[in-house]
Amino acid sequence: MKLEVDPAVAAAIAAKRAVVALESTVIAHGLPRPLNLETAIALEDEVRAGGATPATIAVASGNAVVGADRALLSRLANEEGVAKVSTRDVAPLIAGGGLGATTVAATVEIAAQAGISVMATGGIGGVHRGAERSLDESADLLAIARHPVCVVCAGAKLVLDLALTLERLETLGIPVIGFGTDDFPAFYVRASGLRAPHRADTALAAARIVREQLARGAGIVVAVPIAQADAIDRHEAEAEVDRAIAAAEREGIRGAALTPYLLGALGAAT
Repeated sequence: MKLEVDPAVAAAIAAKRAVVALESTVIAHGLPRPLNLETAIALEDEVRAGGATPATIAVASGNAVVGADRALLSRLANEEGVAKVSTRDVAPLIAGGGLGATTVAATVEIAAQAGISVMATGGIGGVHRGAERSLDESADLLAIARHPVCVVCAGAKLVLDLALTLERLETLGIPVIGFGTDDFPAFYVRASGLRAPHRADTALAAARIVREQLARGAGIVVAVPIAQADAIDRHEAEAEVDRAIAAAEREGIRGAALTPYLLGALGAAT
């Protein structure tokens, strides 16, 4: 894989300083303009405020870019036709020289190639509702299983079948650590009602678990509940998700387009 690593990111990796990878699908496909670019910049600033170097990952000009500069962030936020890049799309897009925003799966793979062991995102993908018929499962899960990267997130997206998602995480050997909680969080919902398999109450305790898992050559999920002030009521959110799923079925929306559609509908409703 051809990597284009930002000099500041490369220096931090070489010096073994903290680097946090960030996905870029949220910029191109997750948020409306101009909030998408504002959020991308705010996320990087938040990482810097925590003492780490941010590395927003994307695909551009025949390279996997590790540490997008402001110009590339602006392109991802404002250009039409930016590709949504999962692991199956990385090679074709690099070969074709296109512009793409990486999902959690592609971000984890590229981060691992660059020597970055931590990424942060809002919520991971997982097993979709109705997967017993569609077999629709996010590539995020397999990517985390295959690559030694710690994914820090607010759990999995509420629009998924969360019970089956936890089952698949177990099958794939991916530890899920509830940070300060016994309840698996679900993105904008603090508690899904499902038990997190493991718990850590301090950053040091979580780091010890992460170190052991990465040494096994595999990834891990650290699930941090969203702040109470920003959370959505679970029952209200579930009702809106059910309505959005019914609308998506009527409109024939499925595959890679489904999650952005459902999240957009949930955001508009709440």
